[in-house]
Amino acid sequence: MKELLEILEEIRPDVDFETATTLIDDEILDSFDIISIVGELNDHYDIEINVNDLLPENFNSAGAILELVEKLQNE
Repeated sequence: MKELLEILEEIRPDVDFETATTLIDDEILDSFDIISIVGELNDHYDIEINVNDLLPENFNSAGAILELVEKLQNE
C-alpha cells in the first residue's frame, strides 16, 4: 500500500489518499487524474488496466485501487 500511496501522492499531492473513500463520487479526481493514475500503475506494476476496469468503485479509494492492481497482477 505504501508504494501505491507514493504513486498517487505524486500525481495529486493535495489529496489524502489514506483516508479518502469517495475519490470519484465526490469528484476529487477528474478524468485527467484517472488517466495519469492508470498510466503510472500500468508502468509501475506491469499490468494493463483496460476500459472495462474504469469503474468508479475501482478508483474511489486507495484500497480499491490496490485491489484492482492485485487482481490484475494475478490474472
